[in-house]
Amino acid sequence: RSVSSGKMLHGMSVKNSLVLDTVVGNSLMSMYSRCGYLGDALRAFDEIPVKNVSSWNAVISGYVASWNVQNEENSIDSYTLWDFVKRMQSEGVKFDSFTVSTLLSKMELAHGRELHCYTVKNTSDLSSVVSSDVHLGCCLIDMYSKNDKVEIGRRVFETLKRRNVFIWTAMINGYVNDGDFIEALRLFREMQWRDGVEPNEVSLVAILPACSCFSSLMGCKQVHGSAVRRELDHHLSLCNTLIDTYSKSGSLISAARVFDYGCPKKDSISWSSIISAYGLHGRGRESVTLFDSMLENGFKPDETVVTGVLSACCRSGLVNDGLRIYDSVVKAYGIEPTAEICGCVVDMLARSGQLHRALDFVETMPVEPGPSIWGSLVSASAVHGEDCSRVRDRAVAALVEMEPDNPSNYVSISNVYAASERWEVVAEVRRAMRERGLKKRRPGCSWISVRDSTRCFVAAE
Repeated sequence: RSVSSGKMLHGMSVKNSLVLDTVVGNSLMSMYSRCGYLGDALRAFDEIPVKNVSSWNAVISGYVASWNVQNEENSIDSYTLWDFVKRMQSEGVKFDSFTVSTLLSKMELAHGRELHCYTVKNTSDLSSVVSSDVHLGCCLIDMYSKNDKVEIGRRVFETLKRRNVFIWTAMINGYVNDGDFIEALRLFREMQWRDGVEPNEVSLVAILPACSCFSSLMGCKQVHGSAVRRELDHHLSLCNTLIDTYSKSGSLISAARVFDYGCPKKDSISWSSIISAYGLHGRGRESVTLFDSMLENGFKPDETVVTGVLSACCRSGLVNDGLRIYDSVVKAYGIEPTAEICGCVVDMLARSGQLHRALDFVETMPVEPGPSIWGSLVSASAVHGEDCSRVRDRAVAALVEMEPDNPSNYVSISNVYAASERWEVVAEVRRAMRERGLKKRRPGCSWISVRDSTRCFVAAE
C-alpha cells in the first residue's frame, strides 16, 4: 500500500478535473481509508459534488478500519463515527445493508438498536433485510452478544429465514462468550442434525471453549475428528485452539501431538498455547525449554507468551528461571511489564516463601499493583505464617482499601488470620462483613460430564 503513489494519482485527477467524478472520488476515499489516512479520505469526500451511498460507505469503512489507529495523518478532527452517521441521515441518504452491517461492528448497544430499528422500519428499501440478509443477521447477533444481550441476539436468529454456517457460528459464539456452554453445545448439535449445516473451521474453533470448560476430553476428540473428516485440521487457528482445549481437558499428550505434527506452520500463538499447556500440567521445566526453543526459532515473545511461561515457572517453583526470563524479555526484547506479567513474578516469589522479596518487587515495579497482586500476597501469607506478618498486614490494608465491598477479599483475609490463630481479628473481619451487608456472591460450582450428560453441582445444594 503506497500512499505516495495514491497521492500522485489524486493530484493528476485534480488537474484533469476527474476528482469531480463520483466514481473517482469514491476510489480515492477507499484508497486513503485502506492506507489509514482517514483525514485525507474525509477531505476527498468533501471534494465530491454529488455523493451517492457508496461515497458515505467508503468513509464509514475508513472510520471502522481506523478505529484503533492514532497518528497525525489519521486525524478525524471533530467528527466521531456516529456524528458522521447522523450527518448522512440529515442529508437524506438512505442506508443500505452494507452501511448497517459495517456500523454494527463498532456500535454500542444504544446505537446498535437504533440501526436495528432502522432496518425494520425501512423494509421498502431494505427488502426485509433483517430476515433475509445473512451478513447483516450475523452482525446483529454479534452486536447484541458483545453487549451482553444474547437473548435479543437469539430472537434475531429465530427470525432469519436462511441460516447458513456463519449465522449458526455467530449464535454459538454468542452463547460461548456469555458462558452458556450447554446451550452452545446444543446449538452446535442442532445445526448439524436438524438443519444439516456442516461446520467450518470457524464454528469448530467457536465450540471448543465449551469442551474445555467441561474438561470434556471426549468432546474435544469429537470436534478434532470432525475437523479431520472434513479436512479442516490444517487450519492454524483450529490447531492452536485444539492445543489449548486438549490441555484443559487433561490430555497433555494430545496437545503435544497436535503441536508437533498437526500444525503445518507454527505462529506465536501455537508456541504460547503449548508453553501454557505444559505449565498447566506442572511441567514447568519443559515450558522453559519450549520458550527457549521458540526464541531460537526466531519468534519474538509477546505479553501472552511471557505470561504463560512465567505462570509455568510459578506453578513449578522455578524462581531463578522465571526471574531470568523476566529480566531478558524486558532488557533484550523491550517488552513493557504489564500488570499480568508483574503479577506472575509476585505470585512466583510469594509461593516460594520469598514474601519480603515479593513485597519489594511490588513497591518498585513499573505498574500500579491491583487487587489480584495484593490478593496473591494475602493468600501466600496464610501458608508461610507469622514470619511474614509485615507483608500480610500491608497486603490486607491495600486490598481492603482498593476493594472495600468485595466479599471474597474478606473471606480470604479471615482465612489468613485464622491460619495464624488470630481469632480476635477473624471475629473483627466477620463483623465488618455483617455491618457492610456483604455475602459471598456465588457459591462454588462444578461441571461434571458423564457419558453424554453434563450436570452442574453447586456448593450446599
